Amino acid sequence: MDVLLYRIVRPIIRFLMIILYRPKYVGLDNIPKDGGIVLAGNHTNILDCWLLMSSTKRTIHFLGKDSLSKGLKGLIFKNMGLIFVNRNIHDKEALNSAKEVLKDNKVIGIFPEATINRGNDLTLPFKIGSVKMAYDTNSYLIPFVITGKYKIFNNTLKIEFLKPYKVKKDLTEENNKLRNIIEKRLEAGNGDSK
Repeated sequence: MDVLLYRIVRPIIRFLMIILYRPKYVGLDNIPKDGGIVLAGNHTNILDCWLLMSSTKRTIHFLGKDSLSKGLKGLIFKNMGLIFVNRNIHDKEALNSAKEVLKDNKVIGIFPEATINRGNDLTLPFKIGSVKMAYDTNSYLIPFVITGKYKIFNNTLKIEFLKPYKVKKDLTEENNKLRNIIEKRLEAGNGDSK
């Protein structure tokens, strides 16, 4: 499911991100060139998807709320490879679609907080989907941390990709581990996460 629209739009998004926000990309060598991987990290802004897209040439299939599936924007998002999730239920169909992407050696991008963190906590509680799909498909999980602000020409925006690892059987423990890894990076003085 490598979508043409994504490949057309990605270079434009990268150009805009670099010109407008001048992000710093750290740990790009932690993203393998092939194989199924789950990129999971904190959610600070609606532009986080663009920041992730601008980080790698690999097509990232994001999971997003099903309200994005309506009308023209829904058609665009679908052709960008977005997997729509009903957040009111345990959406097995969306999870299975994401697992198929991973089995096809592609990339899933997910924000385990499931919404933008507008509060004062480092992160919101994590949903278990990212560790579950990584475990079920034996894919690497790669945590990422976004810090700084989306202010034009500000130079504070940064995305850091941490070391990939394999998820073990206790998914609750692994979910806590993922959140702890991300929060530790945020606490380490990595900049303002909001």
